[in-house]
Amino acid sequence: MASPFQTRKKAVDLAAPVSRGSRIRRDPPPPVKEIAPGEIEERDAQTIVIGIVTFALAFVIILFGFGQAAGWSPSQYTIEIRRSS
Repeated sequence: MASPFQTRKKAVDLAAPVSRGSRIRRDPPPPVKEIAPGEIEERDAQTIVIGIVTFALAFVIILFGFGQAAGWSPSQYTIEIRRSS
């Protein structure tokens, strides 16, 4: 018959006084920054304006791209300015 494996761990003596090891000390988390409702509305308004301008710019670029593909160019038009006196 085979003999049981020998464990290499030492037995724990629960009656011995407990010596604590080092404890990691961490800084407390920073306080939560409170945001005023006005700041949230201002940030939302800026985001909306940036989104609208970006979409309009992309639309203009796509429009000019299709115009170039179709052979259209703004140089085909002549603007005449007449002064009325």
